[in-house]
Order: sequence, then structure tokens, then C-alpha cells
Amino acid sequence: MLLEALDQQILQAVHAALAEDVGTGDVTARLIQEDARGQAHVISREAAVLCGSAWFNAVFQCLDESVRVHWQAHDGDAVVPDQVLCRLEGPARALLTGERSALNFLQTLSGTATLARRYAEAVAGLPVRILDTRKTLPGLRLAQKYAVRTGGCHNHRTGLYDGILIKENHIAAAGSVDAAVRAARALGTGLAVEVEVEDLDQVREALEAGADILLLDNFTRADLEAAVALTAGRAKLEASGGVSLETVRAIAATGVDFVSVGGLTKDVKALDLSMRFA
Repeated sequence: MLLEALDQQILQAVHAALAEDVGTGDVTARLIQEDARGQAHVISREAAVLCGSAWFNAVFQCLDESVRVHWQAHDGDAVVPDQVLCRLEGPARALLTGERSALNFLQTLSGTATLARRYAEAVAGLPVRILDTRKTLPGLRLAQKYAVRTGGCHNHRTGLYDGILIKENHIAAAGSVDAAVRAARALGTGLAVEVEVEDLDQVREALEAGADILLLDNFTRADLEAAVALTAGRAKLEASGGVSLETVRAIAATGVDFVSVGGLTKDVKALDLSMRFA
């Protein structure tokens, strides 16, 4: 997912953020003379991976196109406490009005990218990909998925439209794993068919049905290893459930192809940032 492909989504997210924050107008900013100009800078209060500069920029461009943002770090860069991330100059009212919305995007996406970097580093050297999930903040899915990639991990399907993942309720509704997989093939989408399985018997059933990918839900480490041996390359394997920074390397070392981590986007802790006027 390239940043250029996000342009429309960035503007939509920024317009929504400004609408809920500014509403009918920033009454406090009206204390400042309309023609007053200002300068400000943003500081990181902690070590992190920077992400979200395009959203930050877009906030101020939507408020006043004359605002200039001069970045001293870029998305994907590791930053340290008290580092100046960017400097801003422009109409003082616009700088004041945009401060919170801009920082909200930057701190949230930097938090996502920082956690993704930690997971990527935890499995360094192993032939595995750490994947995100659909457990994202409402309205910020593409933004968070961009942040996951910025941090060095990878994206699972974006939504319900670009991937087939047959879960427990789909199987129950279809009648069986085999029936669900056959129905998925009949759609003719060309998409890989992934099936969620909960034990080794279901691994065998999904393999017999011809699934392309098996999602191994909350398997023990021993069962993950058994599933790898049983599959013997006939399908890709994705481990999911109970994954943390403390456990991810041991899970990845079992030989699975992917490890999906809902916490990459669901449990994100925003980066501590501060914007100060000169």
C-alpha cells in the first residue's frame, strides 16, 4: 500500500477530524489577531518510530494553505526523546486550531509504527511475516495499515472485499469446511481461500478441502509444530491468538509462514508528543 494511494483517504480522515474538533469555528483562536503569524515546533517525548506526517500536513493545509511544515525526521525514522520532529510557520490561528487534530494523527500512527517495529525486530532472521488484522480504529484502517508497513510488518486483507477468510460461523452456516471452500471457489474471484481451524482434525479437513491458507487459532506450540509437519507445504500457515512480544519469536520459530497480531492496531499506545510555539 503506497502513500500515494492514500491521498483520498487522508483527506477524508482529516476532514472528519476537523469537523468534530472545530465544528462551527475555533472560538479560542479568535483571541489572536486574524493577521498574526506564528512559529511552532513538535517534540517527541519518547523513543519511537515516526509515522503520519502526511496526515499532519493535511490538517494544516485544509485550514490554511499558507502554513509551512518543515520536517526534520521522516516516516519510518527512529526518533529519540526531546527530538524536534518538525517546525511550522504560518497564520497563528491556523497553527492553534490544527494543533490537536494534527497531533492526534501523528501520535496514533507513530504508536502503531513503533509497536510494529518491535514485533518486526522480535522475529528478525526468521522466515516469517508478522501480519496485522481488521481490528483497527474505526475510520483509520488504511492509515494504521500504512503505519504497520512503516514499522516493518505486513498487511493482511484490508477488508471483507479483498480476501476470503472462512471462519467458524461461515463453516456453520455453509454446513462444513468442504462446502464452504467449494462455495468460495465457485465465486471465481481468484482470491486465495483461507480457513480458520481450531485443532489438528480441522487442519486435515481444510487440507482435504483444498484451502490455500490455514489460520491456526490459539494452537499450542506443540500443535503448531504438528500442523507444520502435517501440512508439509500443501498450504500456507498463519498462527493467531495469544501472541505477544514475549511469545512471538517462539511461535514464529515453529515454522509457520505468518503470525497475525490484532494488538498491532487494536492495542496501540499513542506516542507522547508536544507542540510548542516559539
